Amino acid sequence: MSKVIMVNVEKCVGCHSCELACALAHTKAGNLAVAIQNGERPGTRIAIEVSGNKPIPLHCHHCEVASCMMVCPSGAIHRKALREPVLVDQEKCIGCHMCVQACPFGMMMISPSGKGVHKCDHCIERLKIGMEPACVIACPTKAVLFVEDSDVSKEKRKHIARCLVLTGGDPSGLTPEGECDE
Repeated sequence: MSKVIMVNVEKCVGCHSCELACALAHTKAGNLAVAIQNGERPGTRIAIEVSGNKPIPLHCHHCEVASCMMVCPSGAIHRKALREPVLVDQEKCIGCHMCVQACPFGMMMISPSGKGVHKCDHCIERLKIGMEPACVIACPTKAVLFVEDSDVSKEKRKHIARCLVLTGGDPSGLTPEGECDE
């Protein structure tokens, strides 16, 4: 069983705390003032995009068949084992940006230096010491969660069940995306 980042878009308020925490987690300093003072430009690996007036946190899905990994000519994009995070080896990255074009979610990001790429790594260094990803810890509304992948479907089923109760069991009260007014 592996864990994935799950987003409850209904809870996101667009505060960008996840983006800041992500960027800081990927600095040498780990502290905003010191990182700025040292001239670090880590870049975020999660992005808040707005659709209509709704903020939506987007992140890498660490795809089982990862397009970014398949197109990488240098082998810089890799994973240690199936169901593990897809990672970028900065030493091997040649900066061709083919992965940026290949990612269907737009989550391969050009590094602030412009020379390489970076992406969500599930804060792998934090995971090694028993901590959750920085974006998860920073989210004040708990819109960003780190859950067992089997729990994702379970949470969706619970949501649909709540919606059906609210609509009196009438599935026509749900949007095609399975949303309702909770």
